[in-house]
Amino acid sequence: MKVSIITVCYNSAATIRDTIESVFLQDYPNIEYIIVDGASKDNTLDIVNEYQDRIAAVISEPDKGLYDAMNKGIELATGDIVGILNSDDFFTSASSVSTLMAGFNRDDIDAVYSDLVYVQAENTDKITRLYSSKLFKKSLMKFGIMLPHPTFYAKKDVYRKCGLYKLDYRVAADFELIARCIVNGLVINRVPAITVKMREGGISSSGLMWRVHQNMEVVRACKENGIKTNLALVALKLPYKLFTLLTRKFVKV
Repeated sequence: MKVSIITVCYNSAATIRDTIESVFLQDYPNIEYIIVDGASKDNTLDIVNEYQDRIAAVISEPDKGLYDAMNKGIELATGDIVGILNSDDFFTSASSVSTLMAGFNRDDIDAVYSDLVYVQAENTDKITRLYSSKLFKKSLMKFGIMLPHPTFYAKKDVYRKCGLYKLDYRVAADFELIARCIVNGLVINRVPAITVKMREGGISSSGLMWRVHQNMEVVRACKENGIKTNLALVALKLPYKLFTLLTRKFVKV
C-alpha cells in the first residue's frame, strides 16, 4: 500500500530538516511525501527546497492554522494510508513506517497507532516522557486520554467517511477527529512499538492557559460525539501523565 506522509510547518527552520531526513531514511518502499507550509517568514522553504526533487508536493500559502494545513495535505494525498508528521517530530528509526504499516494485517483494520516519546528540544537523545498507547481504549476518552496523534495512520477512506479536522478547534481538533472516527466504528489496531519522537514545546505541550483551553476543547469534542464528560473528569488525566513521567524507564511498550 502507498503511504502519504504529511508535514505541516510554519517558521520551522530550526527543526524541519530532522523531520524531512527521517522521512527519507525510511525503508518502506512506497511513500508519498507532502509538505504544507503556512507562508513561513524564516528560511523553512529554503531547507524544504533542498529536497524538492524527492517531495511529491509542496504548498506554501497562508492558512487558517495547523488543522487547515493538515486538511490541505489530506486532500492532496493520493496514498492508501495517510499519516501526519509535524515539523517538530521525527521518526525514531528507519523502520518506523514499515512497523506501522505491518499493523494493517487484516482487511477490516481502518487505522493503526503506536507509542511515541517526548524528547528535549535541544537534546533529542534525551527522553523526557513515554506517551504509551498500551492502556488506551474508548472508555478512557471521557478523561481526555487519547492515542498519540502523530502515530495515527489511517486509510484515506476514513477521511472520506468521517470528514476532516474541524477548524473551529484551536488545539484539540486531532482529539475530536479521532474520537469522531472511533465513535463511528473505526477499527483500530495498536502496534506495540515506539515510532515517533516529539520535541517538547509544541502547541499541545505549552503552558497552563493552553492546557485549560485544551481541556475545554476536549470536553466539547467529547460532548459533540456523544461521550459524557466534564472538566473535572478531563482534569484526572494529569495524574495519568505524571504516572507516565515517573515510570517512563520501567513501563514496557
